[in-house]
Amino acid sequence: MRTPAGGHDHVVVSEPTTTLAPTDGAPHPRAPIAALLAELHTQAQGLSEREAQRRLVAYGPNELQRRGGRRWPRQLAQQFTHPLALLLWVAAALAFAAGLIAIGIAVLVVILLNALFAFAQERHAERAVEALRRYLPQQAAVRRDGKRRLVDVGELVPGDVMLVEEGERISADARLLQGTLEIDLSMLTGESQPVVREANLDGASGPLIEARDIVFSGTTAVGGSASGVVFATGMHSELGRIAAMTERVEADPSPLERQVRRVAWLIALVAVVAGLAFLPIGWLAAGLPLHDALSFAIGLIVANVPEGLLPTITLALAVGVAGLARRGALVKRLSAVETLGSTSAICTDKTGTLTENRMRAMRIWTPLGEVDLGDDRAAAAEQASTNPVLGLLGRAIASASTADVDPSRAGKSRGEATEIGLLEAARELGVDVATRKREPRRRRLYRFDPTLRLMSTVDERQDGTLTVHAKGAPEEVLAHATRIGGLENHRAITDADREEVLAVLEQYAHQGLRVLAIARRRLPDDAVPPERREDAERELCLLGLVGLFDPPRAEVAAAVAESHAAGIRILVLTGDYGPTAAEIARRVGIAREGARVLTGEELDRMSERQLDELLQEGRELIFARTSPEAKLRIADALRAHGQVVAMTGDGVNDAPALRRADIGIAMGRSGTDVAREAATMVLTDDNFATIVAAVEAGRRVYDNVRKFILYIFAHAPPEVVPFLVFALAGGAIPLPITVLQILAIDLGTEILPALALGSEPAEPGLMQRPPRRPSEGVIGRELLFRAWVVLGLVEAALVMFGFFFVLLHNGWSPGDATGSGTALHDTYLTATTMTFAGIVVCQIGTAVAARTQRASLREVGFFTNPLLLLGIASELVFAAAIIYVPALQGVFGTAPLSGLELAILAPFPFVVWGGDELRRAVLRRRSR
Repeated sequence: MRTPAGGHDHVVVSEPTTTLAPTDGAPHPRAPIAALLAELHTQAQGLSEREAQRRLVAYGPNELQRRGGRRWPRQLAQQFTHPLALLLWVAAALAFAAGLIAIGIAVLVVILLNALFAFAQERHAERAVEALRRYLPQQAAVRRDGKRRLVDVGELVPGDVMLVEEGERISADARLLQGTLEIDLSMLTGESQPVVREANLDGASGPLIEARDIVFSGTTAVGGSASGVVFATGMHSELGRIAAMTERVEADPSPLERQVRRVAWLIALVAVVAGLAFLPIGWLAAGLPLHDALSFAIGLIVANVPEGLLPTITLALAVGVAGLARRGALVKRLSAVETLGSTSAICTDKTGTLTENRMRAMRIWTPLGEVDLGDDRAAAAEQASTNPVLGLLGRAIASASTADVDPSRAGKSRGEATEIGLLEAARELGVDVATRKREPRRRRLYRFDPTLRLMSTVDERQDGTLTVHAKGAPEEVLAHATRIGGLENHRAITDADREEVLAVLEQYAHQGLRVLAIARRRLPDDAVPPERREDAERELCLLGLVGLFDPPRAEVAAAVAESHAAGIRILVLTGDYGPTAAEIARRVGIAREGARVLTGEELDRMSERQLDELLQEGRELIFARTSPEAKLRIADALRAHGQVVAMTGDGVNDAPALRRADIGIAMGRSGTDVAREAATMVLTDDNFATIVAAVEAGRRVYDNVRKFILYIFAHAPPEVVPFLVFALAGGAIPLPITVLQILAIDLGTEILPALALGSEPAEPGLMQRPPRRPSEGVIGRELLFRAWVVLGLVEAALVMFGFFFVLLHNGWSPGDATGSGTALHDTYLTATTMTFAGIVVCQIGTAVAARTQRASLREVGFFTNPLLLLGIASELVFAAAIIYVPALQGVFGTAPLSGLELAILAPFPFVVWGGDELRRAVLRRRSR
């Protein structure tokens, strides 16, 4: 944030003696300014720090009260009504209707435990997203103790004098005291057209929202600067009033969540069809009593329901968001994590993203000579004494700036990096660049316009005359210049002068320097400050060029190489000069052979068809001198070609492009509040490498969701096949597993390993794969084939082998009775226990196999996911308790297994994993 033009940083304030206490009657914001200030017990210079702290205690923090405590009942209720839960409700109702009380109670327990588990995970995910607020400290500029300072937004109190600049979000309701703002009121009124709010305008009658000198919390300043006295904070503000009346809007489900919900309905349909089909097969074909047939049908339904599917996906996305936050990327929606993984094009700015945003002036050119600041910066002031144009150039830089450089406070410079670099150069030329000196003289400020690529001020000299000081893109300054600095202060500019300036510009640009031109114009003695900037920024006298260097970030080159390997295209969209941008792009590896540089003018002349053909060529492109409108056009064109676009931006005018892109990325350090509000993701370090890390994290999260689904689906065949064998055998083969044993697997042994797969590290080669197509579903034919055939059928075969081994080894023959009281009943209990234990140990092989899609276990490392090892240990302990604890044996119908039977089970995980490892080896060989 910057101090508004005309503001004062060092005003002596007499401390108010009356502490304002909260009352039901808030101060009337439309009262005359003097009356309003008196009612608020404040003054135009603001409060003292002590008084502000007292009011903070009296009024409370400036924040909206959340309804979090009232939301949990609805969130919990939703866990009982999603498709899979509804299916289980039907199964429980059928069980009770058939008199299967034990099974009905067991299914109800499954519903309850699953709902509590899902609710806990969603609350965890919600807290993970809300915790990101601490990474984005929201601050507001106020005037306290007569000085400008930044405070947390929550510390604003009625009576504070708030300072607002272009691009900043307004943090409280305030009455303007000085200045003019263009305000985006869309969040309050729905109107996208900005409105003007100006101090000292007479208050209109009608709704407060239409008052022409009042600004409101939550809205955004898209232009201008002003100061205002705060009269309402927190729930007393207009935004607070709306929040109190409005229900919290629920977030839309992500594409991934919508896909999973569709899959859930599909699973429910399959489960119901399988259960209904079993009734006539078991009852009529197998000759089972209707009671038993219905019991087994319900078991089939339960066996097909992956109880932990939805909450685990939510948790995986939330873990991804929290991990990105630790790396400097703040994702504002869970759904964005999924979209990041399919990013195929990154449109990046140069300054601050590819570079360090640490501008340092290296060379200065004037018509009377050149200064190389890189060799001997101390000699600059000496040369200024012999080169009068250098002195004029330094004073013009100091005047045409809104930054603040204070040499006594190292690292405390405030403002845009380029302006700070220019002011430091002016200081080295011997010019006093303090804001206290330039601001009292300033009469007009024409802020930098990204379309005009110019910024200028009108300043009053000591003799009362006015001078225009301007800086901007050299081509634009040249276009507005009619004179050039020289020994006689100035002379008419010639074509030869223009050619020389352009030649110096090319030379500096090819050295990777960002070049700005500095100019001035002395107005006639009786002139008044021009109202229109076009009247000020004409007939300029060019003073010289300043070349600044912003070194590339050390880590960007590796990130660019990683992006190329991942099939991600990088386009540079910058307002900088073409050769400068090309040189920086070359240094970080973007401008490879065939890279093309286009200017904004060339882009404007292109038709839509020509732009489409250019983008379809696949070459890396550098768009120089681009406008925010060009960013929007490029984003639209890329998306029309099926690209998933990540777009960076930091300015107010970047907001449309950030909203239009699939992933809008705002700068957390240098970006405006407008850009951060429009973006999907905010970079706290403004670093391109963080974007690539976020793409990698998005891919990893999506892969982990698929691993979890693979793990869940692979267990359907070994749970369903025993029922089919029993039914098709017509009762000659006893049921290999009971319904309660299936519930113990689905709810007891399966959940923790599945959750652990959601935190699986990135698979080797993750960033060597091309981007995922947006149309690609989370569940495809390859995943189903691997789950049901490669893993599932192998598990089913092993499990049935163990079951039949126990029966045959103990003298059973098809058709022999195994019911309670028969000679083979204990053998039958051991056989079903063998089936139960076989599925559990096969789960271990499936979990290890699911860790990778193509890579081998050796590349991943067996011990790289300790949570999975913990999950495997927990399921073994749980299964052992069911098998060997006498009390649980009676509940689940199990019997202890002998050493021989355990020896038979031991290789099951290795067979399951080994078969899939062989399949992946074949796939790797084919891909090579």
